[in-house]
Amino acid sequence: MKKYLLFFLLFFFVLGSPFAQQIQLSPNSEISVLTIGPGESLNDAFGHNGFRIKDSKQGIDVVYGYGAYDFDAPNFYLKFAQGKLNYLISRNDFSDFKNHYTYYNRTINEQVLNLTSAEKQKLFDFLENNYKPENRRYLYDFFYDNCATRIRDVTLKITDRKIEFNAPENFEPKTFRTLIHDHVGLNTWGSFGIDIALGSVIDKKASLWEHMFLPQYIHTLFKNAKLNGTENLIKKSTTIYQKKEADSSSNFLFSPLMIMGLIGLGILFLTYKDYRNNTRSKWLDIIIFGITGVIGILILLLWFATDHSATAQNYNLLWAFPLNLLVIGQLLKSQIKNWFKGYLKFLIIILCLMTLHWLIGVQVFAIGLIPILMALMIRYIYLVQFFNKNSNY
Repeated sequence: MKKYLLFFLLFFFVLGSPFAQQIQLSPNSEISVLTIGPGESLNDAFGHNGFRIKDSKQGIDVVYGYGAYDFDAPNFYLKFAQGKLNYLISRNDFSDFKNHYTYYNRTINEQVLNLTSAEKQKLFDFLENNYKPENRRYLYDFFYDNCATRIRDVTLKITDRKIEFNAPENFEPKTFRTLIHDHVGLNTWGSFGIDIALGSVIDKKASLWEHMFLPQYIHTLFKNAKLNGTENLIKKSTTIYQKKEADSSSNFLFSPLMIMGLIGLGILFLTYKDYRNNTRSKWLDIIIFGITGVIGILILLLWFATDHSATAQNYNLLWAFPLNLLVIGQLLKSQIKNWFKGYLKFLIIILCLMTLHWLIGVQVFAIGLIPILMALMIRYIYLVQFFNKNSNY
């Protein structure tokens, strides 16, 4: 008897849940796009977007967003690294959503969409269907299928009217890498890692459409968008919460340029010392070849062993050369092979080629690499001269 009673209680609870059945939005309901400003961490540096569904008559005020991690996915970290991780659509009460982002001092902007009742209902039904367990997951792509692009794509999907996204005044297309730098800076550890991991494919100019991988441009371009060339897509805009400015002075002493500069100076100092004593610090060369070789292998894996579209054609391989790992044995021997001298000359040539790539804009590299590249070049040149001078070494 208790089993049947529990069953009926659960049955009526599910039926009574406001999201368990088809809800008809009232004419006064509003659907808006929320744009969250950047946060402090690298993961939050690009902001966030969501749909807010507000219907006072139905007692609904919820936010749907794309891009939540599915921590229950098997082999989570491996799939994340391979670019094969499914992300989730989330649904939160607006009050919880607002409290979360105000607590972390992140700006919340709201743009109410100028939709008909039928379009609002269609968008709401789409989100509810998308939120079902069997539909929640999707394969995330940072540039082409993320929390911002989904807002744009869903908005286009639920209306038969033509939406035209118009560029604001003084709009100048930027490369994907520049757009990233706008959010994470040039001389930060976030940009340093990104510039090493992502290839030359992100150094092409992004179209107006492609700029909308960033929440900031969803907000800007929705603001200027037109429905059928006449009506504004956005009915009204408000700022729900404005970030309180704080002292955000960066610590240059611990920046990539400073740390890599000190490492580069260390390499140059030891090279000069070796030059004065006509000797060679074997341990230094083993470290250089070992680290550059390992980084090169990781870059190769990101390029060829993952589904990340942005890690292709990565010319960081011109300084982080994977074969450096295989030739470490030569550095340990009392007498090197002649081919190793040629290999060192090859390393010098590809460093020059990398500089050319940088100058003509094939790929932009991390500015923190500049002192390291200079130190590597001088070290390789010294090794060639040293081995030529000491032919019986």
